[in-house]
Order: sequence, then structure tokens, then C-alpha cells
Amino acid sequence: MRLVFPDFRSRRARAASSAGAAAVIAVAAASLAFVPVAAQAAETRCQATYAVQNDWGSGLQTSVTITNLGAAWTSWTLGYSYAGNQTLSSGWNGAWTQSGKNVTVTSLSWNADVPSGGTVAPAATFTYSGANTAPTVFTVNGVVCGGSSPTTPPPTTPPTTPPPTTPPPTQVAPALHVSGNRLVTSTGATYRLLGVNRAAGEFACVQGKGMWDGPADQATIDGMKTWNIHAVRIPLNEQCWLGTSDVPAGGVTGTAYQQAVKDYANLLVANGINVILDLHWSYGQYTGGGAGCSDTAATCQKPMPDLQYAPTFWTQVANAFKGNDAVLFDLFNEPYPDAANGWTNATAAWTCLRDGGTCTGIGYPVAGMQTLVDAVRATGATNVIMTGGLTWTNDLSQWSAYKPSDSTGNLMASWHSYNFNGCVTTACWDSTIGSVAAQVPVQAGEIGQNSCAHDYIDQVMAWADANGVGYTAWTWNPWGCSSNGNVLIADWNGTPTATYGQGYQAHLLSQHP
Repeated sequence: MRLVFPDFRSRRARAASSAGAAAVIAVAAASLAFVPVAAQAAETRCQATYAVQNDWGSGLQTSVTITNLGAAWTSWTLGYSYAGNQTLSSGWNGAWTQSGKNVTVTSLSWNADVPSGGTVAPAATFTYSGANTAPTVFTVNGVVCGGSSPTTPPPTTPPTTPPPTTPPPTQVAPALHVSGNRLVTSTGATYRLLGVNRAAGEFACVQGKGMWDGPADQATIDGMKTWNIHAVRIPLNEQCWLGTSDVPAGGVTGTAYQQAVKDYANLLVANGINVILDLHWSYGQYTGGGAGCSDTAATCQKPMPDLQYAPTFWTQVANAFKGNDAVLFDLFNEPYPDAANGWTNATAAWTCLRDGGTCTGIGYPVAGMQTLVDAVRATGATNVIMTGGLTWTNDLSQWSAYKPSDSTGNLMASWHSYNFNGCVTTACWDSTIGSVAAQVPVQAGEIGQNSCAHDYIDQVMAWADANGVGYTAWTWNPWGCSSNGNVLIADWNGTPTATYGQGYQAHLLSQHP
């Protein structure tokens, strides 16, 4: 298998609320014998939650999360009515149609089956003028979520045209800063970074394959927007950015690499998507515990950033993006100096993480997080900075005690969580990650599971949602989930992979940043 997944091979050793309205129409509806679709309708019991993710005065983005409280559904049709002049613009996660004030959403092939206790979350955008009153009556398969039949049921004829796929209207991504334990916008509104990783910038160049190993254009971003993605984490290669001689022929390097990163980041921001730039692959030979390669060049994940190139890399990146606080800096992907010292001295590993220098088991001079924070701030950049913990940043147990100082106060913690990590239970998250999240913002820069299911990330997201933690899943690349694991899409248009991608997409569509 080609060397594009260091996060999986090298880690095997380690085991505001919107200003819009929200209405919850909850409940268990009794079966209605007179409904014509008797077989399924008689079994239907449902809960519906209507939420407005964004309201810009002349339009809105909304979702309706419907929960099956009865027998399993093999298909579903959601119906509701508006009181005002709301007019459907586009919809996703279901086939949306409108007749007058009545709105109908029918299931798609991939989300038609809903088990008892399962949920689906169709979402759409509408234009309107005047009042924007939330609907109060919802039906599923002709049965009211609330126990009574609607006086005038909405139309249930399936549409004859394909479901709309137009993404929501574009607004520029917000500038962000840290306030206490929250990320906030310039107006002080709490904002969580919810989205995906877009891999390739770390490996394609150094493998002589160009830049992105696939498109990085408006069409692919339009696909992201239909998932309600508001953040994209972009892994980068230190030597490709700097244009060192280690980058082989065919690889994009130096000025061309820098421009490609700037162009993609700026396009994402213009489309309302915040960007996290991550130093993923770096220089320095390492062959100890957890090593992903024996190369000196930046061809895999190393245990710590190197002093030779990393400070210069971050000085240049900071200069390129200072003044654009919609872009965040993740200083180093997944530190593991504790594995490098044989797990023998946690204090030394945490000290190495912060201070760098000569670290046990690492044969090159190390740049600690304090050195990299200082390099960024020396440029005058105020962008939010993320720093990780130990054990491939799955361990934040001593993050607060060893965090670097930041003159701007715009520092947050980076956490990664996969099903094959050591800290994989809510009890562990409560005792380690939760204590950090009570003090500073925490971003789960990578979440995933190598089984192509979503049962583990469902637990991570539920905990993160309850604790104000953001997350970006691995990965928005169509590499085939069954062979690689943790792959969200089947093509660059954003078609979700079975189970893993579908589950993550459905959850994002139910969330607001």
C-alpha cells in the first residue's frame, strides 16, 4: 500500500447556539389505523427536532432531525408546513419538494432504512421575507410526531426529479480568537470547528506526485458544503513548503507549494470554511519506537518537530497568513516523545514536548512547542494556535501543566481520538480531556475508526458535543474505506462511503458550529 496513511501504520503500537429558532416537537405518536399507508404508518412513532443553523435575514439553513421511536422503517417521508413565505432553495440528506406552504422530504437509497432508535437529519436552505416562524407539526409516513393526524396532510407523492444538490449560500469564514475555554467570533459568539481532514499536502509532493493527489477546487468544496462542513484541516510537509533538496522530481515544492496552499486555504475561507494548517511530516532521522520510516527527509510522521527547519516553516506560514484569523495553526500533528524514550519517563517526555532541545531516543535537535509558538508570534500573527499532547496527542493528561506560554492568549489544545488509541472511554475523556476543555478550547483534530463503521466516532462526537469540543474527521479523500479505513467519501463530489461516511455526514447535518 502506498505511503499515504502514516496516521494508521505508525500508530498501531498505541492502543451558539444559532441566533435562529429551535423547536423540539417530541414524542411518541400512537399508530393511526385509518392512514392509507397502513403497514408502515401503523408502526410509525417519531420525534422531530427542527433547528435553524443559520439565518441571514432573507434566508435560512435548517435541519429536521427525525428519530424513529417505533418499528424499523424501510423508507420515510417527512412532512411539515410553514406559516410564512419560506421558499425552498436547496436540500440534502433527502429529496426535498415544496407545494405552497407544504414541504415534503423523502428518503434516499442510502438512508431509507432507519432502525428503532435511529435518526436521520435532512437539511435545506430557504429564502423568505418578513417573519420566519418555526413549523410546529411534523409527520413521518403520514403519522404526526405528537399523536394526532394533521388536518391537511402535506403531499406525499415522491418527486420525479433528482434531489437538489446545490450547497448553502456562501458566507466568509469567521475570524476566531480564544475567550476562556471557547473559540469565539468577532461578535463574541461561541464557534466550534466541525469538519474534515483533507490529506495529500503532506505526502504527494515528497512522493513526486504533484500537490494534492486529486482536485482542490470549487467543485470539491461545494461537495463539502452539502455536508455542513465548517472546518478543513490541511496536513502540510515542512520540506515541500521550504523547497529543500529532499523533494524529488515531480513534487511541487518551494514557492509553487506555498502558493497552492494559500490558494486552497483562501478558497475555503471564501466559502465559509475555517482552515487548520497542520505540520504533519517533518525532517529528522528517527528509527525508534513508533517510527513510520527511517528516512531523514520528511516522508513520514516523526516523534517531534526538528529545530533545523520547523521554526523557519512556522515563521513563513505565519507571515503568509497573519491578518487572516479564519486560519488556525496546528503546530505539530502527533507528538510521541514518550514512545521515543521507551515510555520510561513521562516528565521528561512532557518537558521535551514543551522545551525541545536534546530528547531521549530522538537523534536530532528538537523544536519544542514553546519555540514554535514564539516563532509564530514574532511575526505579529495573532492566529489561534493548537498544540498537542503525548502518545500521538491522544494523551492530554499533563497538557495544562506543560502548555507553552502565548503572549496573545490565543492557545488551544489539540486532541486525536481513534478506536485503536489508549484513551477510548468516556471515563478517560472526562478525567483527562475534560479537565483541559474546562480551561481552554479543545479541538479533536483527527477522529476516526479503522472499521469503516461509525459506532466509535458516534461516542466521541456525543462526548465532544456535550463538552464544547470541535472535531475534524479523517479523511476527505476517496481512497476506499474497506481497504484503508477512516475514509469519508467515495468520490470527490462528496458521496459518503457506506456507514462511516454516511454516519458522519448525518451527524454534521444535525450540528451548528
